[in-house]
Amino acid sequence: MKARAVILVLIVAMFGGSWLMQSFVPDNEVRSYAADPLKQEIPYGFPPPVYTFKNNPLTQQGFNLGRRLFYEGRLSKDNYIACASCHQQHGAFSDFEHLLSHGDNNQFTLRNAPPLFNLAWHKELHLDGGINHIEVQPLAPITASNEMASGIDSIIAKLSADTSYTRMFKAAFGDATITSQRILKALAQFTGSLTSANSKYDQMRLGKVQFTDMEYKGYQIFRARCASCHTEPLLTDFSYRNIGLTVDTFLNDLGRMRITGLPEDSLKFKVPSLRNVARTNPYMHDGRYWGLAKAINHFAGFNAADLRTDSLIRNGAPLEKTDVYLVISFLHTLTDSSFLKDKRLVAPEFNGNIHQ
Repeated sequence: MKARAVILVLIVAMFGGSWLMQSFVPDNEVRSYAADPLKQEIPYGFPPPVYTFKNNPLTQQGFNLGRRLFYEGRLSKDNYIACASCHQQHGAFSDFEHLLSHGDNNQFTLRNAPPLFNLAWHKELHLDGGINHIEVQPLAPITASNEMASGIDSIIAKLSADTSYTRMFKAAFGDATITSQRILKALAQFTGSLTSANSKYDQMRLGKVQFTDMEYKGYQIFRARCASCHTEPLLTDFSYRNIGLTVDTFLNDLGRMRITGLPEDSLKFKVPSLRNVARTNPYMHDGRYWGLAKAINHFAGFNAADLRTDSLIRNGAPLEKTDVYLVISFLHTLTDSSFLKDKRLVAPEFNGNIHQ
């Protein structure tokens, strides 16, 4: 069965058909009201984005609303857990230094929350590719019983009772009506605008700075040994690969196979971008490795005889210890400090609860 068919069936079953269809319907409203348009940022050298805001015109008012919703605890059952609880700006919007995220009633989630940036270039979202549209993605954590454990009717009721929200929805969409579609579109305006492309690496590509000797040597090793999967400039090829990780018998997470049902997809996970990787500790889908050295050294200790492991890894040779630290020196150049400190992305001042 094709992955998208599986995704559609799962979402219909979980969320109900009417809500799903409302979420997918393009918003063709004529914007005759005063909304200030924003231009999508496409950094130098980046390919064309997958998500272009074509049916969700990007505006300052929509972005501001999406930012507030991202930090809003009332999207959860207990009015405490927000999107930002597991996606924190100082960790490149990852769950900084948490193996697994905490959800409703202090439950653990299945995976280490990935960072959020450059999402407009993702054809599929989540580490298993289980969501195929950025506007639909929030439904999964919002409704998951071990995450935000909420429901759309409850969220709409809570937001509609807050006059500051009705004013913001009117500013963003022309009237004060709050719907699931508008909530999702506003969130997409914020998350789709989380663009990270101003690291030292990016400045080097623009000819504005030079690498140190160690950084340059690490970059050369990276290009020779890592770039087949962590393709520049996004530092990922968006593919799903089995990198030889053993199954955590408690989590029993089989990765991409959970979506496609295909045995050949067992233990395959999406190749993560390495941008800001020094700020997204711990590593791997279940946070099993603390520190970049341990994560890199994994590739020297997997079972090369396991034919399920990706051939690029099985046929590779382990890095020398010195080379590992040279690569780490390069990886630190991928930290985008301006993104981590961008005041446009911080929590707005409002009377909501945020759990971090």
